[in-house]
Amino acid sequence: MNDELMTVKEILRELKDVSRRTFYRWRELGQAPEAFKLPNGELRVWRSDFDAWLRGLEKAA
Repeated sequence: MNDELMTVKEILRELKDVSRRTFYRWRELGQAPEAFKLPNGELRVWRSDFDAWLRGLEKAA
């Protein structure tokens, strides 16, 4: 499997009109895709986790 790491900026770009604040609020509520922090403090999300999260939202709708 060829997975990639996504930055918050890339995630927001794919979600179109979602603000950075909304994304971090979702994280606080446990409603964002699984992420981890790099040693420099930046967040990364595996593409496969992001895609699975989106599919989960589609099913919930």
